[in-house]
Amino acid sequence: MVHIGIGYDVHQLVAGRKCVLGGVEIPHTKGLDGHSDADALMHAICDAILGALGEEDIGHFFPNTDPRWKNAPSKVFLEEAARIIVLRGGKIVNIDATVIAQAPKIYPHIAEMKQRIAEALNITVQQVGVKATTNELMGFIGREEGIAAMAVASVDLA
Repeated sequence: MVHIGIGYDVHQLVAGRKCVLGGVEIPHTKGLDGHSDADALMHAICDAILGALGEEDIGHFFPNTDPRWKNAPSKVFLEEAARIIVLRGGKIVNIDATVIAQAPKIYPHIAEMKQRIAEALNITVQQVGVKATTNELMGFIGREEGIAAMAVASVDLA
């Protein structure tokens, strides 16, 4: 039976941090603030997978109060989500995600993001969809104060 989960994440843009999305470091004057590498795209995907499994959110598995996850690359979170799926006898059908950012431009990095996400989840690039949009200059995203991401995961569980 195929189960569907949704995920959403948002991080503030700040000076002095790297901007990492989908496991790719994107050149920008600001980076995403957070306990780990603050990769909002991978965090949203992880939450979508955990939701499809009926689990709690990413913060339950990787709390920002745990020093083990300080500056951790978010690929480890996706790898753990994929491991849980295998333990349950399931497999990922597909992932579809959208990054919402006024800046930096995301499109030039999408192919590499898809590759990194697919590798972390041990699936094919064809099973990963990543899109990007702006917030049309509205709200905190439009003012370039933060970046958000949302994702849907479909998981086939035996």
